[in-house]
Amino acid sequence: MNAVQTVLVVDDEKQNRMLLAELIKDDCRVILAKNGQQAIERAREQHPDLILLDVMMPEMTGYVVIQALKQDDETRRIPVIFISALDSPADEERGLDLGAVDYITKPFHPSIVRKRVRNHLQSVHQRNLLENLAMIDSLTEIANRRRYDEALETEWRRATRTGVPLSLMIVDVDHFKAYNDRLGHAQGDDILRRIARTLRVFVRRPGDLVARYGGEEFVMLLPNVEADAALDIANEIRIAVETLQLPHPASPVAPWVTISLGGTTMVPQEGTIDPDFFKQADNTLYAAKEAGRNRAIWHGEGR
Repeated sequence: MNAVQTVLVVDDEKQNRMLLAELIKDDCRVILAKNGQQAIERAREQHPDLILLDVMMPEMTGYVVIQALKQDDETRRIPVIFISALDSPADEERGLDLGAVDYITKPFHPSIVRKRVRNHLQSVHQRNLLENLAMIDSLTEIANRRRYDEALETEWRRATRTGVPLSLMIVDVDHFKAYNDRLGHAQGDDILRRIARTLRVFVRRPGDLVARYGGEEFVMLLPNVEADAALDIANEIRIAVETLQLPHPASPVAPWVTISLGGTTMVPQEGTIDPDFFKQADNTLYAAKEAGRNRAIWHGEGR
């Protein structure tokens, strides 16, 4: 099991919080919340792997808290275990209907709570492993197109809420077909892996993402990056790939492998992704190729 898994314990009674924390502290990192509002805030900030949630709390009950968590894209997938003095079948049914993965009644047996928490954390760990494998490109070991699509939706909605720019870069290996024809697909695969590793160096913040889009194309998402700054990053990437000096005997551009980059920057205005977002980036990539390749061109608000 992942040693850094985190559990959020929510209870308005300090004694209960400390008891639960003491029970599970050897299996995970524990964070605490004393009311519903604090629980929602910490869930969004900390992204715990599991939440132990009391039902009967003043101002905001556990039932209200889980409804808020399930309605928020940031927190809806975090599993919740209710721990409550309400022990009727109807209470348990209501908790499970609201999306809880388990329901433990008070007074609880410490060893049972510990084992249930361990089991759910193990399930979370296994689910994450499977999801991560499904989101990785097997050749380059960076994110795949499915992961990019998911990240784009998340970052687009986030940018819509916050009013910040979102930048998208498309990267294409110059004359890659000619490279494969001359040196073979095995060598071509190695080139894609080398470029992927170079691109990954420029993923510097939690929201940044580089993914293989298909064939010899890569994409990079840069949340909260203005157009001019994004273009600077694109040129840094272009120079970094050229500096590798990977021989390309079939290229009319240079004696080594080069890339062309196109990108766009938008400030999203609504929750649905604007189809022009990718189209504009693709158009600038086409312009970079038409202008001679081995260059970066950007389209963006404010440019």
